[in-house]
Amino acid sequence: MLDLTYDTPKPKVIAGAREDWELVIGLEVHAQVATNAKLFSGASTLFGAEPNSNVAFVDAGMPGMLPVINEECVAQAVRTGLGLKAEINLRSAFDRKNYFYPDLPQGYQISQLYHPIVGEGEVLVELGDGTARVVRIERIHLEQDAGKSIHDMDPHMSFVDLNRTGVALMEIVSRPDIRGPEEAAAYVSKLRQIMRYLGTCDGNMQNGNLRADVNVSVCRPGDYEKYQATQDFGHLGTRCEIKNMNSLRFIQQAIDHEARRQIAIIEDGGSVDQETRLYDPDKGETRSMRSKEEAHDYRYFPDPDLLPLEIEQGWVDDIASGLPELPDAKKARFMGDFGLSDYDASVLTADTTNAAYFEAVAGEAGDGKLAANWVINELFGRLKKEDHDIADSPVSPEQLAGIIKLIKADAISGKIAKDLFEIVYTEGGDPAEIVEARGMKQVTDTGAIEAAVDEIIAANPAQVAKAKENPKLAGWFVGQVMKATGGKANPKAVNQLVSAKLSQQ
Repeated sequence: MLDLTYDTPKPKVIAGAREDWELVIGLEVHAQVATNAKLFSGASTLFGAEPNSNVAFVDAGMPGMLPVINEECVAQAVRTGLGLKAEINLRSAFDRKNYFYPDLPQGYQISQLYHPIVGEGEVLVELGDGTARVVRIERIHLEQDAGKSIHDMDPHMSFVDLNRTGVALMEIVSRPDIRGPEEAAAYVSKLRQIMRYLGTCDGNMQNGNLRADVNVSVCRPGDYEKYQATQDFGHLGTRCEIKNMNSLRFIQQAIDHEARRQIAIIEDGGSVDQETRLYDPDKGETRSMRSKEEAHDYRYFPDPDLLPLEIEQGWVDDIASGLPELPDAKKARFMGDFGLSDYDASVLTADTTNAAYFEAVAGEAGDGKLAANWVINELFGRLKKEDHDIADSPVSPEQLAGIIKLIKADAISGKIAKDLFEIVYTEGGDPAEIVEARGMKQVTDTGAIEAAVDEIIAANPAQVAKAKENPKLAGWFVGQVMKATGGKANPKAVNQLVSAKLSQQ
């Protein structure tokens, strides 16, 4: 396996009115577990159903209804933990988190505070500039989601949709290792990528299936290093939590605004209050929601309706044996096996379907680098232009591999290959058959090519004189010959003949 090494990125520095400040960020990412049923009931998790149609008695908080844990939710949390190189706790427990929530009929949330199912792990977050940071995962715990309050359907009343109530969430809590807005967005993106590979969360942020609470604080240069040496949070500033962020762009904007707000308060002689805030993207600002609660404010206690959750190591091992190849490993393999650049490998492994498509093309065509070039530049470029993804591609891996094999066999030129791709993309068909039927084969007869070169040179004596003074102008003759032959002439042969003929003038 190829060893991937990176430099650590520098922290984001914001210049205040008086001095420089650095950012310290930790995230609590809430990922909806990909299961058909909820965490403690058999109600459906289908998105977009009629309001209050996916609600079991236990979700509605009916008297006497008892929760029954969904084993698949537990398995998905274990898969996620294994994918993040985390410790799996064979014994965990559920607690009640008590607070008033208008769309949580039980009057409490079943969560895991003291004994989470997944312990410490880590994730490598690459930033695209040759730098990467290892972000430590503190824990992953399972908990219920709440419902949805709707305030814009009536001027005098609010409505409640309980379809999400009881849906299983994994809360992935990071250490305060993230040092800038771009890193925070890249971290959430990497978590989403890993969970999509694992099949444990679809990562759909628009539907609310992946949300982040962002903890932001600022400190003076050098203080973070003191924290790292001592793990004493006293060296860091007071943090504020920005709730329910479901956009990578808004996460970055909210962090930047909140950091500047805190810097202004400190430099004016004030102190930052630990609180929960909301981000308003229209106004580009955060505003106070409530003072930040501590664990005792929620009156946590063990849920009396649920026994401690005990799982066997053998069951965990079985799940581990069935894990797919994860993004970092796949990227390293693509770079090693196909000789791809870091950038190309990153693009191709961004999504499992992209990676599978590329690997099918490369295997059929027998040329990984050429396959990567055509998949990324031609196919992905065209799909993006039409706002489609790889699942919508009208060109199959076999068809694209067929085009590449024709290029490698010198049957068609690069220009003709692009024309052929356009035909296959819009009309379909077998590339080899199209080339034969439409007379698109590359001219490899040196006699025919030489005749075209002689004709162009004879017709352009002034350009010949210029080319003798500046050999780089030979490219003009190559272009004219390719144009005269409809792009069918072998470019290598054209270049060789043009160079030879001009040297004789």
